Amino acid sequence: MQEHDARILRGAAIPTAVVGAIASVIAFAMAGLHGLTGAVVGTVLVIVFFAVSAIVLAWVGKNWPPLVLMAGLATYTVKVVVLGIVLIFFGGTTVFDGNAFALTAAVCVVTWLTGHSIGSMKVRRLYVEPAESPAAEHGTEAERTGTVEDRR
Repeated sequence: MQEHDARILRGAAIPTAVVGAIASVIAFAMAGLHGLTGAVVGTVLVIVFFAVSAIVLAWVGKNWPPLVLMAGLATYTVKVVVLGIVLIFFGGTTVFDGNAFALTAAVCVVTWLTGHSIGSMKVRRLYVEPAESPAAEHGTEAERTGTVEDRR
């Protein structure tokens, strides 16, 4: 993972964890241990989903840049399918509070996307790698032909 990718990932993950911790405290105060569990599960689910997606996209972008869009769509599809499976599997559970889970997950998603956007705007990354000019490879025009002072 390149440095700018890691900086963007930290800029999204840290605020999301902080917001998830605050939401967990609020959920514990409002719904007890079930609320705390729901908020923690929602926070962990969002952080894991988005972090894995960012890591996969960074790896694909480094190794196969033309496939980044396809990898982004694939990771999004996998996240939706896995989230659907989790919601079906835990749909009627009493292990955690569903409202705390849903609200915390929604707030964490917004926090992650905001942190990711801000981090992406701060990174100065070239979109196109500049190619070296032929003059740079063989010296400048003045070095090849000599300057006026050199000819005297």
